[in-house]
Amino acid sequence: MWFLRGFRMGSAGRPRMRYAFAMPLLILIAGLSVVAASPARADFRVCNATQNLVGVGIGYRAKAGWITEGWWHIEGSSCKTLIEGPLSSRFYYLYAEDAERGGRWDGPINMCVAEKEFKIAGVTDCVARGFQRAGFQEYDTGEQASWMVQLTDEPATGGAPAAPGTSSQ
Repeated sequence: MWFLRGFRMGSAGRPRMRYAFAMPLLILIAGLSVVAASPARADFRVCNATQNLVGVGIGYRAKAGWITEGWWHIEGSSCKTLIEGPLSSRFYYLYAEDAERGGRWDGPINMCVAEKEFKIAGVTDCVARGFQRAGFQEYDTGEQASWMVQLTDEPATGGAPAAPGTSSQ
């Protein structure tokens, strides 16, 4: 092993003093490489606690203005990351539909969505621009770096708000 070269035993079977620093240094380097290899996760995740497939759209304010994106398909009893990395906005907006039962998780904030995969700039004149309008639920992340929303069976019966979001720091 290259890192132990020159690490020789003294006459009493103990390491010579000039090499005694090698083992603590080796442990420090190994520890730093583990920390560097697994950075802390920061993101916006949605977990689907139902047994059905759910389609999810998200809205947020970017530097250039309002953006809505979708659809993320989240299988039952699983989670998906919608935004990777530390969150840059305080408020995020979520709309979801149960693909099997037809219920939805929505709210009072109107934003644009489309039938197929979409990324739409702006939230006004949805229908005039060829999109649909949907009511999104607002989540105040409190400027946390990470946030997680869990969708449960209860609101999937006709438009009640999604389950409260939680910080996942």
